Amino acid sequence: MQICIPITEDKGLASPVSAHFGSAPAFMIVDSEISSCRAIPNKNHQHEHGMCTPLASIAGEKIDSMVVGGIGMGALNKLAAAGIKVYRSTSRTVEETIAALKAGTLELVTTDTACNHHGQGPHGHGHGHGHGATR
Repeated sequence: MQICIPITEDKGLASPVSAHFGSAPAFMIVDSEISSCRAIPNKNHQHEHGMCTPLASIAGEKIDSMVVGGIGMGALNKLAAAGIKVYRSTSRTVEETIAALKAGTLELVTTDTACNHHGQGPHGHGHGHGHGATR
């Protein structure tokens, strides 16, 4: 399974997980079958709220699942349309996140549980939505 996790910096499996999907500086792509990982820069991490283009940075990647601390409705809908399951995790590292996913303890993010930040400024900049790992 190919899993994509937003990260704040590339430290392999010890990479810290970003608290929010769209504003993460990079994504870690993990192949859970062979336990390999590689980072991809998020070329769109600085954007206006609602203008997130989640598939642009991971274009061409075969992704089965995305694990996030938080994600907005627009990005969630785009990932769902691409057939990518999105899970929420509060784990601090990629390694902990993968372990939780394998253990089946992660919540599937739905339109009812995605972040809604209308009128709260750009996401990912300390607006207190209370999800996920620290930056």
